[in-house]
Amino acid sequence: MSSTIFFFLFIIILAILLFSLNLLFAPHRPYSDKNSAYESGFASFLYQNRAQFNISFFKIALLFLIFDLEIFLVFPYVVSAYNNSVYGLFILLIFLTILTVGFCFELGRKALTIQSRQSNNLHSIDISPPSSPVPYSAYFASSKKMGFKKN
Repeated sequence: MSSTIFFFLFIIILAILLFSLNLLFAPHRPYSDKNSAYESGFASFLYQNRAQFNISFFKIALLFLIFDLEIFLVFPYVVSAYNNSVYGLFILLIFLTILTVGFCFELGRKALTIQSRQSNNLHSIDISPPSSPVPYSAYFASSKKMGFKKN
């Protein structure tokens, strides 16, 4: 038996063994809070487990995962670039082109924009300078009306 076949058989047997040991020895005491949608066993505070969550955060997380895996898949080529042929470089360039085209498509469709209350409020804020600045003497004129003395 070759070492590769032994390795795969060993992994399968080990997984079955550990899973069956878990089923045999782990305590199984389900109760209503544990079986609820909020899986930690505690009651949620003010229905926090039912709050809506913006899907854009999941899209960005998936995009991060894809490009993180890209690094994982490109790294072996970079390490062995001296031994690779032009065919390996061509396959790597095709892979990077597919990822780049997909990312540009997502940017073009504005799939990565996050609509939040903060970004919506920024458009309503007026940051233009005042039309006419208040002269310095106007402060003293108002203080004389109030009965304050100028030092």
